[in-house]
Amino acid sequence: MQNFNKLSIIIPAYNEAATIHMILDRLKEVELINGIQKELIIVNDCSTDDTENAILGYASQNPLLNIRYIKHDINKGKGAAIHTGIAEATGEYLIIQDADLEYDPQEFNLLIKPVFRADADVVYGSRFLGGNAHRILFFWHSIGNKFLTRLSNMFTNLNLTDMETCYKLFRTPIIQQVKLKEKRFGFEPEVTAKIARIPEIKIYEVGISYYGRTYKEGKKIGWKDGFRAIYCILKYNIFSR
Repeated sequence: MQNFNKLSIIIPAYNEAATIHMILDRLKEVELINGIQKELIIVNDCSTDDTENAILGYASQNPLLNIRYIKHDINKGKGAAIHTGIAEATGEYLIIQDADLEYDPQEFNLLIKPVFRADADVVYGSRFLGGNAHRILFFWHSIGNKFLTRLSNMFTNLNLTDMETCYKLFRTPIIQQVKLKEKRFGFEPEVTAKIARIPEIKIYEVGISYYGRTYKEGKKIGWKDGFRAIYCILKYNIFSR
């Protein structure tokens, strides 16, 4: 396999002043296998709270942590923040980490192992595989996620169990060559459709934990985003190939 010395961790952030330090603390504690180093790319999507000062303050207090801070001058959406982070990544592989506390970065190594064992190009972390901890929340959300995954699989001919997962590990040169357009919550079905068409790409999936938030706790995705995902599945698999 190719060298894997650095992992770029892309963190889209919007109004996460209250919790951004918590996820950064967890990322700081993570020790990656095989001595892999971390590059934290935080993209502030024009937050209206004190997210910027929270990030800059944390970076100044942790000078040994490789933090790169980027700010959008206008709010463009989570997908656009991810696009920015992908373009700036310098690690051989990159992964997406939400600024909330729903996913556990200690499990990065679970996604990294298929790279060393099978030279994987892409690894999805599935909330529906394995015996890892899952917070019990919304029934219809889980049904919706499974429906969207199955619909996506019908067109991509993949057998994923969790297309909508945040945790997606990509070989950086591959994902940087994919032209992505969706600026908000359409990123997941778009990127899945487009990587599935790359000849001989090696895609794996591993089970991960999930500590979901309620809407009161700050969850942002809703039913309108589900309809957008259906539109994107059809658009990028049929009409915009």
